[in-house]
Amino acid sequence: MGIFTRFRDIVSSNMNAMLDRAEDPEKMIKLMIREMEDTLVELKASCAGVMADARKVQRRLDEAMQRATSWQDKAALAVDKGRDDLAREALQEKRRYRRLAEALEIETAELHSLIEQYHGDIRQLEDKLKSAREKQRLLVQRHIHAQRKMRAQKEIRRVDSSDAVLKFEALESRIDRMETEADLINFGRKTRLEEELDTLTLDDEIESELQALKRPGAEQADLADRE
Repeated sequence: MGIFTRFRDIVSSNMNAMLDRAEDPEKMIKLMIREMEDTLVELKASCAGVMADARKVQRRLDEAMQRATSWQDKAALAVDKGRDDLAREALQEKRRYRRLAEALEIETAELHSLIEQYHGDIRQLEDKLKSAREKQRLLVQRHIHAQRKMRAQKEIRRVDSSDAVLKFEALESRIDRMETEADLINFGRKTRLEEELDTLTLDDEIESELQALKRPGAEQADLADRE
């Protein structure tokens, strides 16, 4: 597969759709990134080769223009010296170099156009590669999060079904029973304060009854004294 064919396939591909269909998205994105990186290296190498060719052609173009100018000057000198024959030959050389320069100008323009195309392709592929690396980063984060969540769920299930939880629940039930039994022991029994208050109330009632018993006898004694 040629470099430009691979480039077109990569740029036109729908990365999200490919990852959605993949059984192993992380492996798929790694392969995609590797393919992009390899293609990018080849594109840059090819671009560098075209740029080198453009510099060579430019040097040949500059040389042809200089030669054409030189033959123009020689033709003018021959005319000044009355050597029209030499002037004609010089003008023929000038024409030859001018035609060569025109061809080299066309070649230079084509090479510069190709370089611009390479630059555009490289930028486009670099953007695609940047997006793929960001997608890879998100996939890795999701994978790590999923692994942690899975480990946490397994730990919760393990703890829920462990003997430690069962023992803890049994201990909790035992403590509840002990607290209930303690409450039942004191149920219906008055506190010391309540007993003392009841005693004071009872003393008041006895004293009242005693005074009541004394009251009729005191009244009879008063009547005898009066008689």
